[in-house]
Amino acid sequence: MARVPYVEASDVPDEYEELLESSLQGNPLHVYQSIGNNPEVLAGLRSFLGSLWTDSGLSDRERELVILAVARETTNRYEWHQHVNIARGVGIDDEVIAALGAEDRGPLDGDETALVEYALAVVRGEVDAVVHDEAAARYDEETLVGIAAAASGYEALGGIIDAFDLELEPGTEFHGWDPR
Repeated sequence: MARVPYVEASDVPDEYEELLESSLQGNPLHVYQSIGNNPEVLAGLRSFLGSLWTDSGLSDRERELVILAVARETTNRYEWHQHVNIARGVGIDDEVIAALGAEDRGPLDGDETALVEYALAVVRGEVDAVVHDEAAARYDEETLVGIAAAASGYEALGGIIDAFDLELEPGTEFHGWDPR
């Protein structure tokens, strides 16, 4: 059982109701329903996360590689599960997803490896000159900001998910770190 209740649309002011639903899945998600206990925070968080999707300088594939790598690093099952579905939707195959789950960079190309390593270094607080220079050789400054913000943003979201001990939505089972 989650540590905070999952609010329903009737529990929040009208202007926040749509924020409880996934724009991709079209149904309420526990992550948003739990944060909906403070609708203003939910609105700000959804705006921030939305900017990571649209303004980070990352392609859909790159964004999902970052999010999956961060979810695996922080062992956040809920976030991993949600983004396995999203990653598949943007064309990332299960071999790549499973490799990220096993912390294997084999199926990634050089740019993707640098991307994932930079994101993980951000989360670990271990960005040094070598890691930065490797990423900076492949991505411009605007995109480096996007990578760092996406990694940090999804690490923070994972912290909220863990604090509230969120469960997967009814009718779903954890894909596992190797979803094949």
